Amino acid sequence: MLIRLDLGALMSFPSPPVDWLSRLIDMMPVRGYLDLRCVYGAPWRIDQDRAEPGEIPYHAVLSGSAVLEDPASGPPQRLVAGDILLLPPGAAHVLHDGSGAPPVAARARAGLNVTISENAGTGERMDMLCGRFVLTPPHARFLRDYLPARLVAHAADHSATMARPATEAQLTGLVSLMRSESAVESLGARAMLNALSTALFALTLRLASDAAEAPAGLLALVGHPRLAPALAAMFNEPARAWSLPELARLCNMSRATVARSVRGRLPARVQAAHGHDAGALAPRGVIELDYGRESCRASSRGFSRRFSRSRASER
Repeated sequence: MLIRLDLGALMSFPSPPVDWLSRLIDMMPVRGYLDLRCVYGAPWRIDQDRAEPGEIPYHAVLSGSAVLEDPASGPPQRLVAGDILLLPPGAAHVLHDGSGAPPVAARARAGLNVTISENAGTGERMDMLCGRFVLTPPHARFLRDYLPARLVAHAADHSATMARPATEAQLTGLVSLMRSESAVESLGARAMLNALSTALFALTLRLASDAAEAPAGLLALVGHPRLAPALAAMFNEPARAWSLPELARLCNMSRATVARSVRGRLPARVQAAHGHDAGALAPRGVIELDYGRESCRASSRGFSRRFSRSRASER
């Protein structure tokens, strides 16, 4: 039996709604790059300089453990196999084995697709992927405002604190694939590794927002399931001046409850940052709810303070 599809009719159907994370990445495209695979035996130490503007460094621990020292974002923290670290501010930081012993010198060798850094240390082994996510500098500043200074996603966390074990399994599988691709010199592997790095960004944010104790900022807001309809609506219709009553109706919550839930979780600069830097308006409701105001005048003033010109001049 021959089945005919009317493509015109299919294309006339409304597009499905886009989730907030997909919308965010659409507004500020991210490119991922895997720069280095570190295979060390203790003692070892990595001193990483401050990232270039627009870059967010990442580290994915494949095996073993590492101690992060980054005074700008908090006290030392031990990372174990399965942990993915993002440093949105791009601050200089140190990773080491934690022994305090002088590190054994490392040497680098260039593979076809990735540079391998190794040492002759005889202690505990550590295997780690090091790379960066690249955005335009304004978009990187935007994410720096929204994300914590130190974001660690635990792909190997099988505890009850994980809201969605499926995301954990997906991230574990992705990192495993990156490990395999970096270990062989296959045709097209470099492009594959960079594409997987980009996917790593989205999955890491998804996993962090799924955690029972999500970090501060945007991810903490996402951690409130009842606010999901409002967040999705604001990102899917960023140019709309959402009012507090409208968002409350979407969430089946009172206006006071919505205002209390949102207050202080997002910077007041969100609309201005999107409106100028991303080429599209950010959710207006975020600014207005952050201060308990519902007028477009408030968000226009915020834009003017940030960019020293009126919103009308951007239209």
